[in-house]
Amino acid sequence: MAVLPKQIVLSFLKQMLFWLIFFDLNRIIFLLFQIHYLKGISFWSILGIFWYSFPLDFSTICYIMVIPFFLLLVQNFYTHKFFDILTKIYIILMLLIYLLITTSEIAVYSEWKTKLHYKALLYILHPAEIISTAQTWQLVVFSIFLILQLVLSFWFYQRFIFVKIKIQKRNYIFSGLYLVLVPGLLFAGIRGGFQQIPINQSQSYYSKHEILNLTSVNSGWNLISSIQQNYNMLGKNPYQYYELSEAKKTVKELYTISNDSATFILKNQRPNIVLFILEGWSASLIESQGDKEITPFFHELQKNGVLFTNVYASGTRSQEGMTSIYSGFPAQTITTITQQPEKYNKLPSIVKKIKPLGYYTSYYFGGQLIYGNIKSFLDYNEIDKIEEGKDFPSSLPRGKLGIHDEYTLPYFLKELNNQKQPFFSSLFTMSTHSPYDFNMKEVIKWPEYEKDYVNSAYYSDNCFKNFFAEAQKQSWFDNTLFILISDHGHGSFTNYDFCTPEYHKIVFLMTGNVIKDEYKGKTIDKLGSQIDLSATLLGQLGLSYKEFEWSKNLLQPACPEFAFYAFDNAFGFVRPGAAFVFDARSNKNCLLRIDSTATIHQPELEKQARSYMQCVFQEYMDF
Repeated sequence: MAVLPKQIVLSFLKQMLFWLIFFDLNRIIFLLFQIHYLKGISFWSILGIFWYSFPLDFSTICYIMVIPFFLLLVQNFYTHKFFDILTKIYIILMLLIYLLITTSEIAVYSEWKTKLHYKALLYILHPAEIISTAQTWQLVVFSIFLILQLVLSFWFYQRFIFVKIKIQKRNYIFSGLYLVLVPGLLFAGIRGGFQQIPINQSQSYYSKHEILNLTSVNSGWNLISSIQQNYNMLGKNPYQYYELSEAKKTVKELYTISNDSATFILKNQRPNIVLFILEGWSASLIESQGDKEITPFFHELQKNGVLFTNVYASGTRSQEGMTSIYSGFPAQTITTITQQPEKYNKLPSIVKKIKPLGYYTSYYFGGQLIYGNIKSFLDYNEIDKIEEGKDFPSSLPRGKLGIHDEYTLPYFLKELNNQKQPFFSSLFTMSTHSPYDFNMKEVIKWPEYEKDYVNSAYYSDNCFKNFFAEAQKQSWFDNTLFILISDHGHGSFTNYDFCTPEYHKIVFLMTGNVIKDEYKGKTIDKLGSQIDLSATLLGQLGLSYKEFEWSKNLLQPACPEFAFYAFDNAFGFVRPGAAFVFDARSNKNCLLRIDSTATIHQPELEKQARSYMQCVFQEYMDF
């Protein structure tokens, strides 16, 4: 005779065990895909993942077990095969959702260096981007891999976990205890116990190696937490470290300048301006900060211009780069302003600033500008002509993501020849973005990490070489300022950790015959940010940039030196000889670096960083 309490308890506990095994197997699979990032990490450190992951795993399991609890509760009193079917459907659904999350993380980790979070969900609204970004073989392999995991996981559940409830004798005392006790235990498990502060990601952070911490954090729990924080915290600044007046005072002092005199490097203040936004160009790609083999032509361009050698990206995604470059506004940690027209229409615009001077403005990109709502943001900037891949001639060869640089650059040159002067024209490059399906054999064979990416930079550099060879023959060339700046950083052969300043260090060059001869080949080592392009450029044009309150003029000798960058609920702050990175999820410092050349101490550095984060996010909220 089947005994009801035994069946109910066995079913409940076996389901919990199933999810615990499932989560750990997914971690092993993730680590196998990212095994090259584990070099130099001890086996025992890696093994720690399975210990420190348990609290968040158990919390996640308790969330998942809410529905099975109710199904088993009903079966305390009434059994039917319908409930067995319903249980299996629920298990399949949960498996599918979780595998979609973890498989996506495997696919995007090398690009994003983070777990799936709220921002990533914005891309689901445009699935074509995900499909286009991935290489065909990746889509096929990961799709098959996901289906295979789903089938095997459900087979395992069916074979070893599932318990069929057959009631022959009811136990009402047990049913009452089950109804009273289990919900309380699930609630305690969800919040990590009965302590005052509920469980959070810090429970699973244990290593100096970020990949181990990220692997330890439960993927499903992390995504739900990210969504919850984004909705619940936007009504209240989650980065309130000080009284707002005190934080604003600290930030104001950061921007205080003793002498507002500036260096003017241009022969005249009304040149044509060509802005090249370099997709994911890390500073390590150029000779002065990386290796001379990767971008040899960029080095030639540097000889004819001014290179800013100590500049950092504000964010980690292209849409964040656009608002940083065109509006001088820092990236946000847990959301993206380009997705919110009601907010970005409060931002200043360098395009709107120069158009009254008679500049014709244009923007070109060989892919799709719908990603990250970039097209809408550019429209707000009132750019005269915006062309994306679908607007280019159909005869141009196309890769998976769009038209590669060797075809967009010649087309761009033809467009410039037909534009009214003075013009301010931008080209957003594409070939240094995965899937790197440009038509070139591998040239650079030595990198251990990011070989495809490094070769893509060599390819783009050669495309620029061909562009400038033709551009210098044009009548407008001598009166044109060329600006090359990255939209964000990228992992490269240097394999810098994602949270470090070095990972976010980018390329920024002003070049062209319009630059005074005495400044050609010069370097500016002043520490700055991508958002400083606005003030720096407008200053050279003799225009006021006071509305660009977050941007600094890097060509002012007395310009304050600092840079801020934001990523997934974390932020970094760099000062000369010092850096501070804080992870708001775990409420821990990711990095604190103060060397012998620094003139700042830890308390002041941390206060400046936190105040800056607080004020940036408060302004974002106030928009």
